[in-house]
Amino acid sequence: MTIPTRLNPPRQTNAVPPEWGQSLGDGAPGIALAHIARARAGITGWEPVHRLATAMTRKPVHAHPAIASLFRGAPAVAYTLHTAGHPAYRAALVTLDDAIGTLIRLRLHAAHRRIDDGRLPQAREYDLINGLAGLGVYLMHRHQDHELLRGILAYLVRLTRPVRVDDHTLPGWWAIGSPDRRPSPRWDGGHSGFGVAHGICGPLALLATAMRREIVVDGHADAIHTLSAWLEQWRTGHGRRTWWPEVIDRDELYTHSVSHPGPHRPSWCYNTPGIARALQLASLATGNRPRARTAEQALVCCLTDDQQLVHLTDAGLCHGWAGLVHTARRAADDTDTDTDDIAVAAGAAENRMRQHLRDRAEPSDGGLLEGTAGITLVETDQPEAAAAWPRWDACLLIG
Repeated sequence: MTIPTRLNPPRQTNAVPPEWGQSLGDGAPGIALAHIARARAGITGWEPVHRLATAMTRKPVHAHPAIASLFRGAPAVAYTLHTAGHPAYRAALVTLDDAIGTLIRLRLHAAHRRIDDGRLPQAREYDLINGLAGLGVYLMHRHQDHELLRGILAYLVRLTRPVRVDDHTLPGWWAIGSPDRRPSPRWDGGHSGFGVAHGICGPLALLATAMRREIVVDGHADAIHTLSAWLEQWRTGHGRRTWWPEVIDRDELYTHSVSHPGPHRPSWCYNTPGIARALQLASLATGNRPRARTAEQALVCCLTDDQQLVHLTDAGLCHGWAGLVHTARRAADDTDTDTDDIAVAAGAAENRMRQHLRDRAEPSDGGLLEGTAGITLVETDQPEAAAAWPRWDACLLIG
């Protein structure tokens, strides 16, 4: 497979959105990660990375709190430049860090003020893709430990505390509006998303990863327990037929029942693979091996259940084969049981991913989450990459 080499938007102004240069998900920063992996492995030189870095910084880099996130603007650009580890980017990273620090302080201030006022959040306040969990990932990726990272962890601890609204007690992360931000009567009472990308498992995975690195704040373990217990409460099925809902509405919350009839597609972003990995990380952080095994069983089910796998219709990292395979690999690295069920199942899933790629055309998108860059990174990922730092996949929060 060829890593995309289109470094600049084409001449047609409507062919590529203006934010292409600063989008980790589908633009230059994400595509650059694939070139960085090749350069760090000595396969190619650094020229493709430098050209993409130029594309990222050709226009002013966004750092406004209403726009910038791990996957967009200054944090996205800085994430990629830091992953490169190249001396050419040191000065730019210092400048970007100043802007990102201001951005995070503003976001934290707004979040704490919202909690003080007794209001419910939007999911984008705290999630991985748009929110403070993602900004925490950047800080950990760039600095390992940092005062602002601890500030984000303290905020996430506070987020896990229940809120009283209209004579009802709701989880502190219960989000207003609909999951896709489109008006719908079903979501008038808000929702709780479970996935890593836009749900509560992003904050859980960040809390767990930080604790495993001995970065701990007051109430840290209690917050992990609260979120893990929530996942236990909403786990559906048993043993190898375990799955979680993608999202629940207020009626489902009050009736303690899930309206969806069965497992969703086994994707990293919203569904059981990412959720199971977050729960495994949380269980390892707190030493709860039985809970970790439950999460691992759910992941094996995703990997071996044809009724779930049939719903995978693309090879991408976000909601396709590459995301499932890569999540399983990282989970297998942390499994300390005598069996290698996850590793074996991940190998079989990888074979099916390759067959999918042989049978169908590659995606036209060249980006990280849904395009060829992400697929290439997963296809060429080596076991030693899990120990390398900084890792390209830190932005996925799978450990």
